[in-house]
Amino acid sequence: MSDTAAPRAGAKQWWGLAVLVIPSTLLFMMLTILFLAAPNLAADLNPSSTQLLWILDIYGFVMAGFLVAMGVLGDRIGKRLLMVIGAILFAAVSIAAALTTIPELMIVWRAVLGLAAAMMVPATIGLIFVLFADAKQRGVAIGVWAGGISAGVALGPLLSGLLLEAFGWQATFLVAVPIMALVAIAAPILVPEHRDPSARIDLFSALLLVAGLLAIIYGIKRFAAQEPAGPSIGLLVAGALIGLWFVIRQLRAKQPLLDVRLFANRTVSGALAVFLLSAAALGGVYSLFTQYLQQVQELSPLQAGLSILPAAAVLIVVSTLSPVLARRFRPGNVIAVGLLTQVVGYILFTQLDAGTGLALVIASFVITYPGVAPSMALTTDLVVGSVPPEKTGGASGLATTANDLGISLGVAVIGSVGIAAYRGNIESRLPEGLPPEAAAAASDSIDGALASAAELPGALGEQVIAAAQAAFTGGLNTAAIVSAVIAGVAAIIAATRLRHIRPTGQSQDSPEEASTH
Repeated sequence: MSDTAAPRAGAKQWWGLAVLVIPSTLLFMMLTILFLAAPNLAADLNPSSTQLLWILDIYGFVMAGFLVAMGVLGDRIGKRLLMVIGAILFAAVSIAAALTTIPELMIVWRAVLGLAAAMMVPATIGLIFVLFADAKQRGVAIGVWAGGISAGVALGPLLSGLLLEAFGWQATFLVAVPIMALVAIAAPILVPEHRDPSARIDLFSALLLVAGLLAIIYGIKRFAAQEPAGPSIGLLVAGALIGLWFVIRQLRAKQPLLDVRLFANRTVSGALAVFLLSAAALGGVYSLFTQYLQQVQELSPLQAGLSILPAAAVLIVVSTLSPVLARRFRPGNVIAVGLLTQVVGYILFTQLDAGTGLALVIASFVITYPGVAPSMALTTDLVVGSVPPEKTGGASGLATTANDLGISLGVAVIGSVGIAAYRGNIESRLPEGLPPEAAAAASDSIDGALASAAELPGALGEQVIAAAQAAFTGGLNTAAIVSAVIAGVAAIIAATRLRHIRPTGQSQDSPEEASTH
């Protein structure tokens, strides 16, 4: 039956869409919701700076590593069933995380939350295709779903600020509980089940992907923490070898977990590379910037969240306008202009210091943040539209994976650069006569510096605070330089690697032709 003759969705299907979009928004909000909560969480759990980075980014790495595998598992046992299981697991672990007082255990809970999220995200997009048979309605539904994800990433810190103002950091976890309870109850009522018993899952490949990612990231973080170089290099080499094993396994498999041959398609590889780089450039600066607002500008969590709101609003507007612009101009050029705008924003970040006025601080982020919107808004359509119909599922999974993997890579890699720069700056700035334990705490992180300063005599404590704020701002400046270079490279890739893609209002090459350009 053709799409034009397909039955149109009614009220029940649109309510079912709400059941799919609301948790999707929350799951991607969890990528950024802890950014503002980090200082409060650090004060209670007392993690090292490296442990705090793991708490912030392990969720995204596990989620990205298992997305494709969980999509296949959902086909096997039922998409709706897996989504409900994931919702129940997410709610239970959120409660456990809110009660945690040990940083190592918090890292574990955040990893399990990432696994639960991976159970749910592929099911949400897959079930939209089940709910909406009519092509036009399905396009609207997918647009609403994608908009919900963008809003989640953008508004996570604002919600965090509201929750922190009224409650504690624990509320950033507990907010998920009623939403996931709603999903577990409403999904069986409003969303039909769908399964494909012939689907086969390669769990070992999923484990290889996650292991390779985590080994490389751990190695990078050890370098930032100035740990001995030998084990750090060993981890990087091990991660690369595991990644190579993963690729070889996919090339040999009849039904690969991840069809790496898709990367031979010029549009797929170009669009995903641009999206991954632009999200990574933003992720690291974003996490450092939220801490800068609270610990250097000394804003409350709510004030910090409200300071981010203008940039989030502009990002949502630019995300909406990007597909419209792509009808008149080449999508690669639209994305490149957005990334060059990001570069300008990062350059402004390099000029911030501890005494910069708040207006300039907010303006710098308003210029920087929306620059990622064109790649965020256009990547999925570019990737999915450039492959044959039988490969659209795998291509869609790649685009979704690139989103949270990019943000998490940015937090891990560029965040580590910021920490390393802080540690390189702080020691020369600390006042003389500081107790050894206070000096050690201040040298590890700005959280440790502020905590130790509170226990020192007035003038000495103020000197430690000033030193830590200046050193942290220096780390943010350094991270912004790295992000500017990454965004600049991404802009060049977008303008060159995607130059063959015409405006969406014009006829395109077939997927087979596009892959050979």
